[in-house]
Amino acid sequence: MSSASAPIIPTHSGAPDRFAAAGGNDRSSTPPYPPNPSDPLVPKDAGAAASDVSAPAPSTKYVMHEYKSFDDMGLHDEILRGIYSFGFEKPSPVQEKAIVPMIAGHDLLAQAQSGTGKTGTFVIGGISRIDHTKNEVQMVVISPTRELAEQTAAVAKGIGSYLGIRTHTATGGPPVNTDIDVISQSKMKPPHVPHVLLVTPGRFYDLLNRKVLSPNTIKVLVLDEADQMLEARFREQVHCILSLGWPATTQVALLSATMTPDVVQVAKSILRNPVEILLEPEEVSLEGIKQWFVEVPREDHKLDTLCDLYDHLSIQQATIFVNTRQKAEWLADQMKRRGFDLNYIHGDMDVGERKFRMTEFRNGKCRVLISTDLLARGIDVQQISIVINYELPLQRENYIHRIGRSGRFGRKGASINLITERERRAQEEIETHYEKKILPLPMDLKIY
Repeated sequence: MSSASAPIIPTHSGAPDRFAAAGGNDRSSTPPYPPNPSDPLVPKDAGAAASDVSAPAPSTKYVMHEYKSFDDMGLHDEILRGIYSFGFEKPSPVQEKAIVPMIAGHDLLAQAQSGTGKTGTFVIGGISRIDHTKNEVQMVVISPTRELAEQTAAVAKGIGSYLGIRTHTATGGPPVNTDIDVISQSKMKPPHVPHVLLVTPGRFYDLLNRKVLSPNTIKVLVLDEADQMLEARFREQVHCILSLGWPATTQVALLSATMTPDVVQVAKSILRNPVEILLEPEEVSLEGIKQWFVEVPREDHKLDTLCDLYDHLSIQQATIFVNTRQKAEWLADQMKRRGFDLNYIHGDMDVGERKFRMTEFRNGKCRVLISTDLLARGIDVQQISIVINYELPLQRENYIHRIGRSGRFGRKGASINLITERERRAQEEIETHYEKKILPLPMDLKIY
């Protein structure tokens, strides 16, 4: 989209705007989401440039190399201690390729199988660029859900523990004043400002708009689950965040398990000479996860079929996916009536209650969790052995995110789709896209 058709809020004096002009790439004519100056959501000084926070990002093309050991990556000794104490033993495939270019300051566009270490990739790479002696926010990770932000915070806190890295999660739900007190200098004695801020889009935009923190100090900006962050639901919020003006030196990383061609095109418009780690569709099929289906004559037969599965399978912990809040509540009620000990979550639930139920599931006190696609992206529960799609996802890309809840980080897992004849076509489209055959459920199946 040209600047002639969509006016761009002018950049004020100072360092070049990260999303207007970066290095030799003029971004003023191709911003990802051109802000409308008359939009009341866009501040009058949106686009104001900030001073440089680090050396200019590399302009030369990065030569891809795979590092088979964390010890070979040139990491700070205290970060290495954090990595190993957190339980990482060796880099996953995406970590082998992506951590070092992040440390070097390159923008990153990375796709990796769900559960293979995307969070560790940007946490290790980002923390390596932080000056832990400074009392200021230097890294921001934007996530689509509160649960994912909190999980990422736990990883950042663990890996950065020996370096004294401070983290804070700022998401919708708790009063914004709580975040303001932690981030600002007004009520606490330094050092207290978090080095790493884990946010959802709405809360982060609110904090920026209130000038609680400035882009000036932020060295690393990460959009986790980038495909979802750049789609309709969050598009306007992300555009407002990017329109606020960022230093040309701010490093941007976009990571997700799936990258549609449209999203890749948009992502490239905000990245500068990015290191790209993109997989072909067939490489995203999660080979470690067995995929089966059970076809039922009618939709109302699915409940009995689901209960039969539990009678015949030894399931350690499972997630059952549905598409709507109403279906999640209905299915939970029906299964509880049949004696199942389970719970459910969805995006319309009170934040405190949702957090409590997720904690119960993570701790193993609840063995079955019914969920909408809120849980599909990035939530790491180690004990999940099987995912059941009571309904196939409305968006094809969410299929990979869903079944990736089992078999996390190379462990074995399984998924079972309950489909009617009407849903058979949708499953065939999934098979064609990912070039992976989903087989009928065998009668003698044993779940790991």
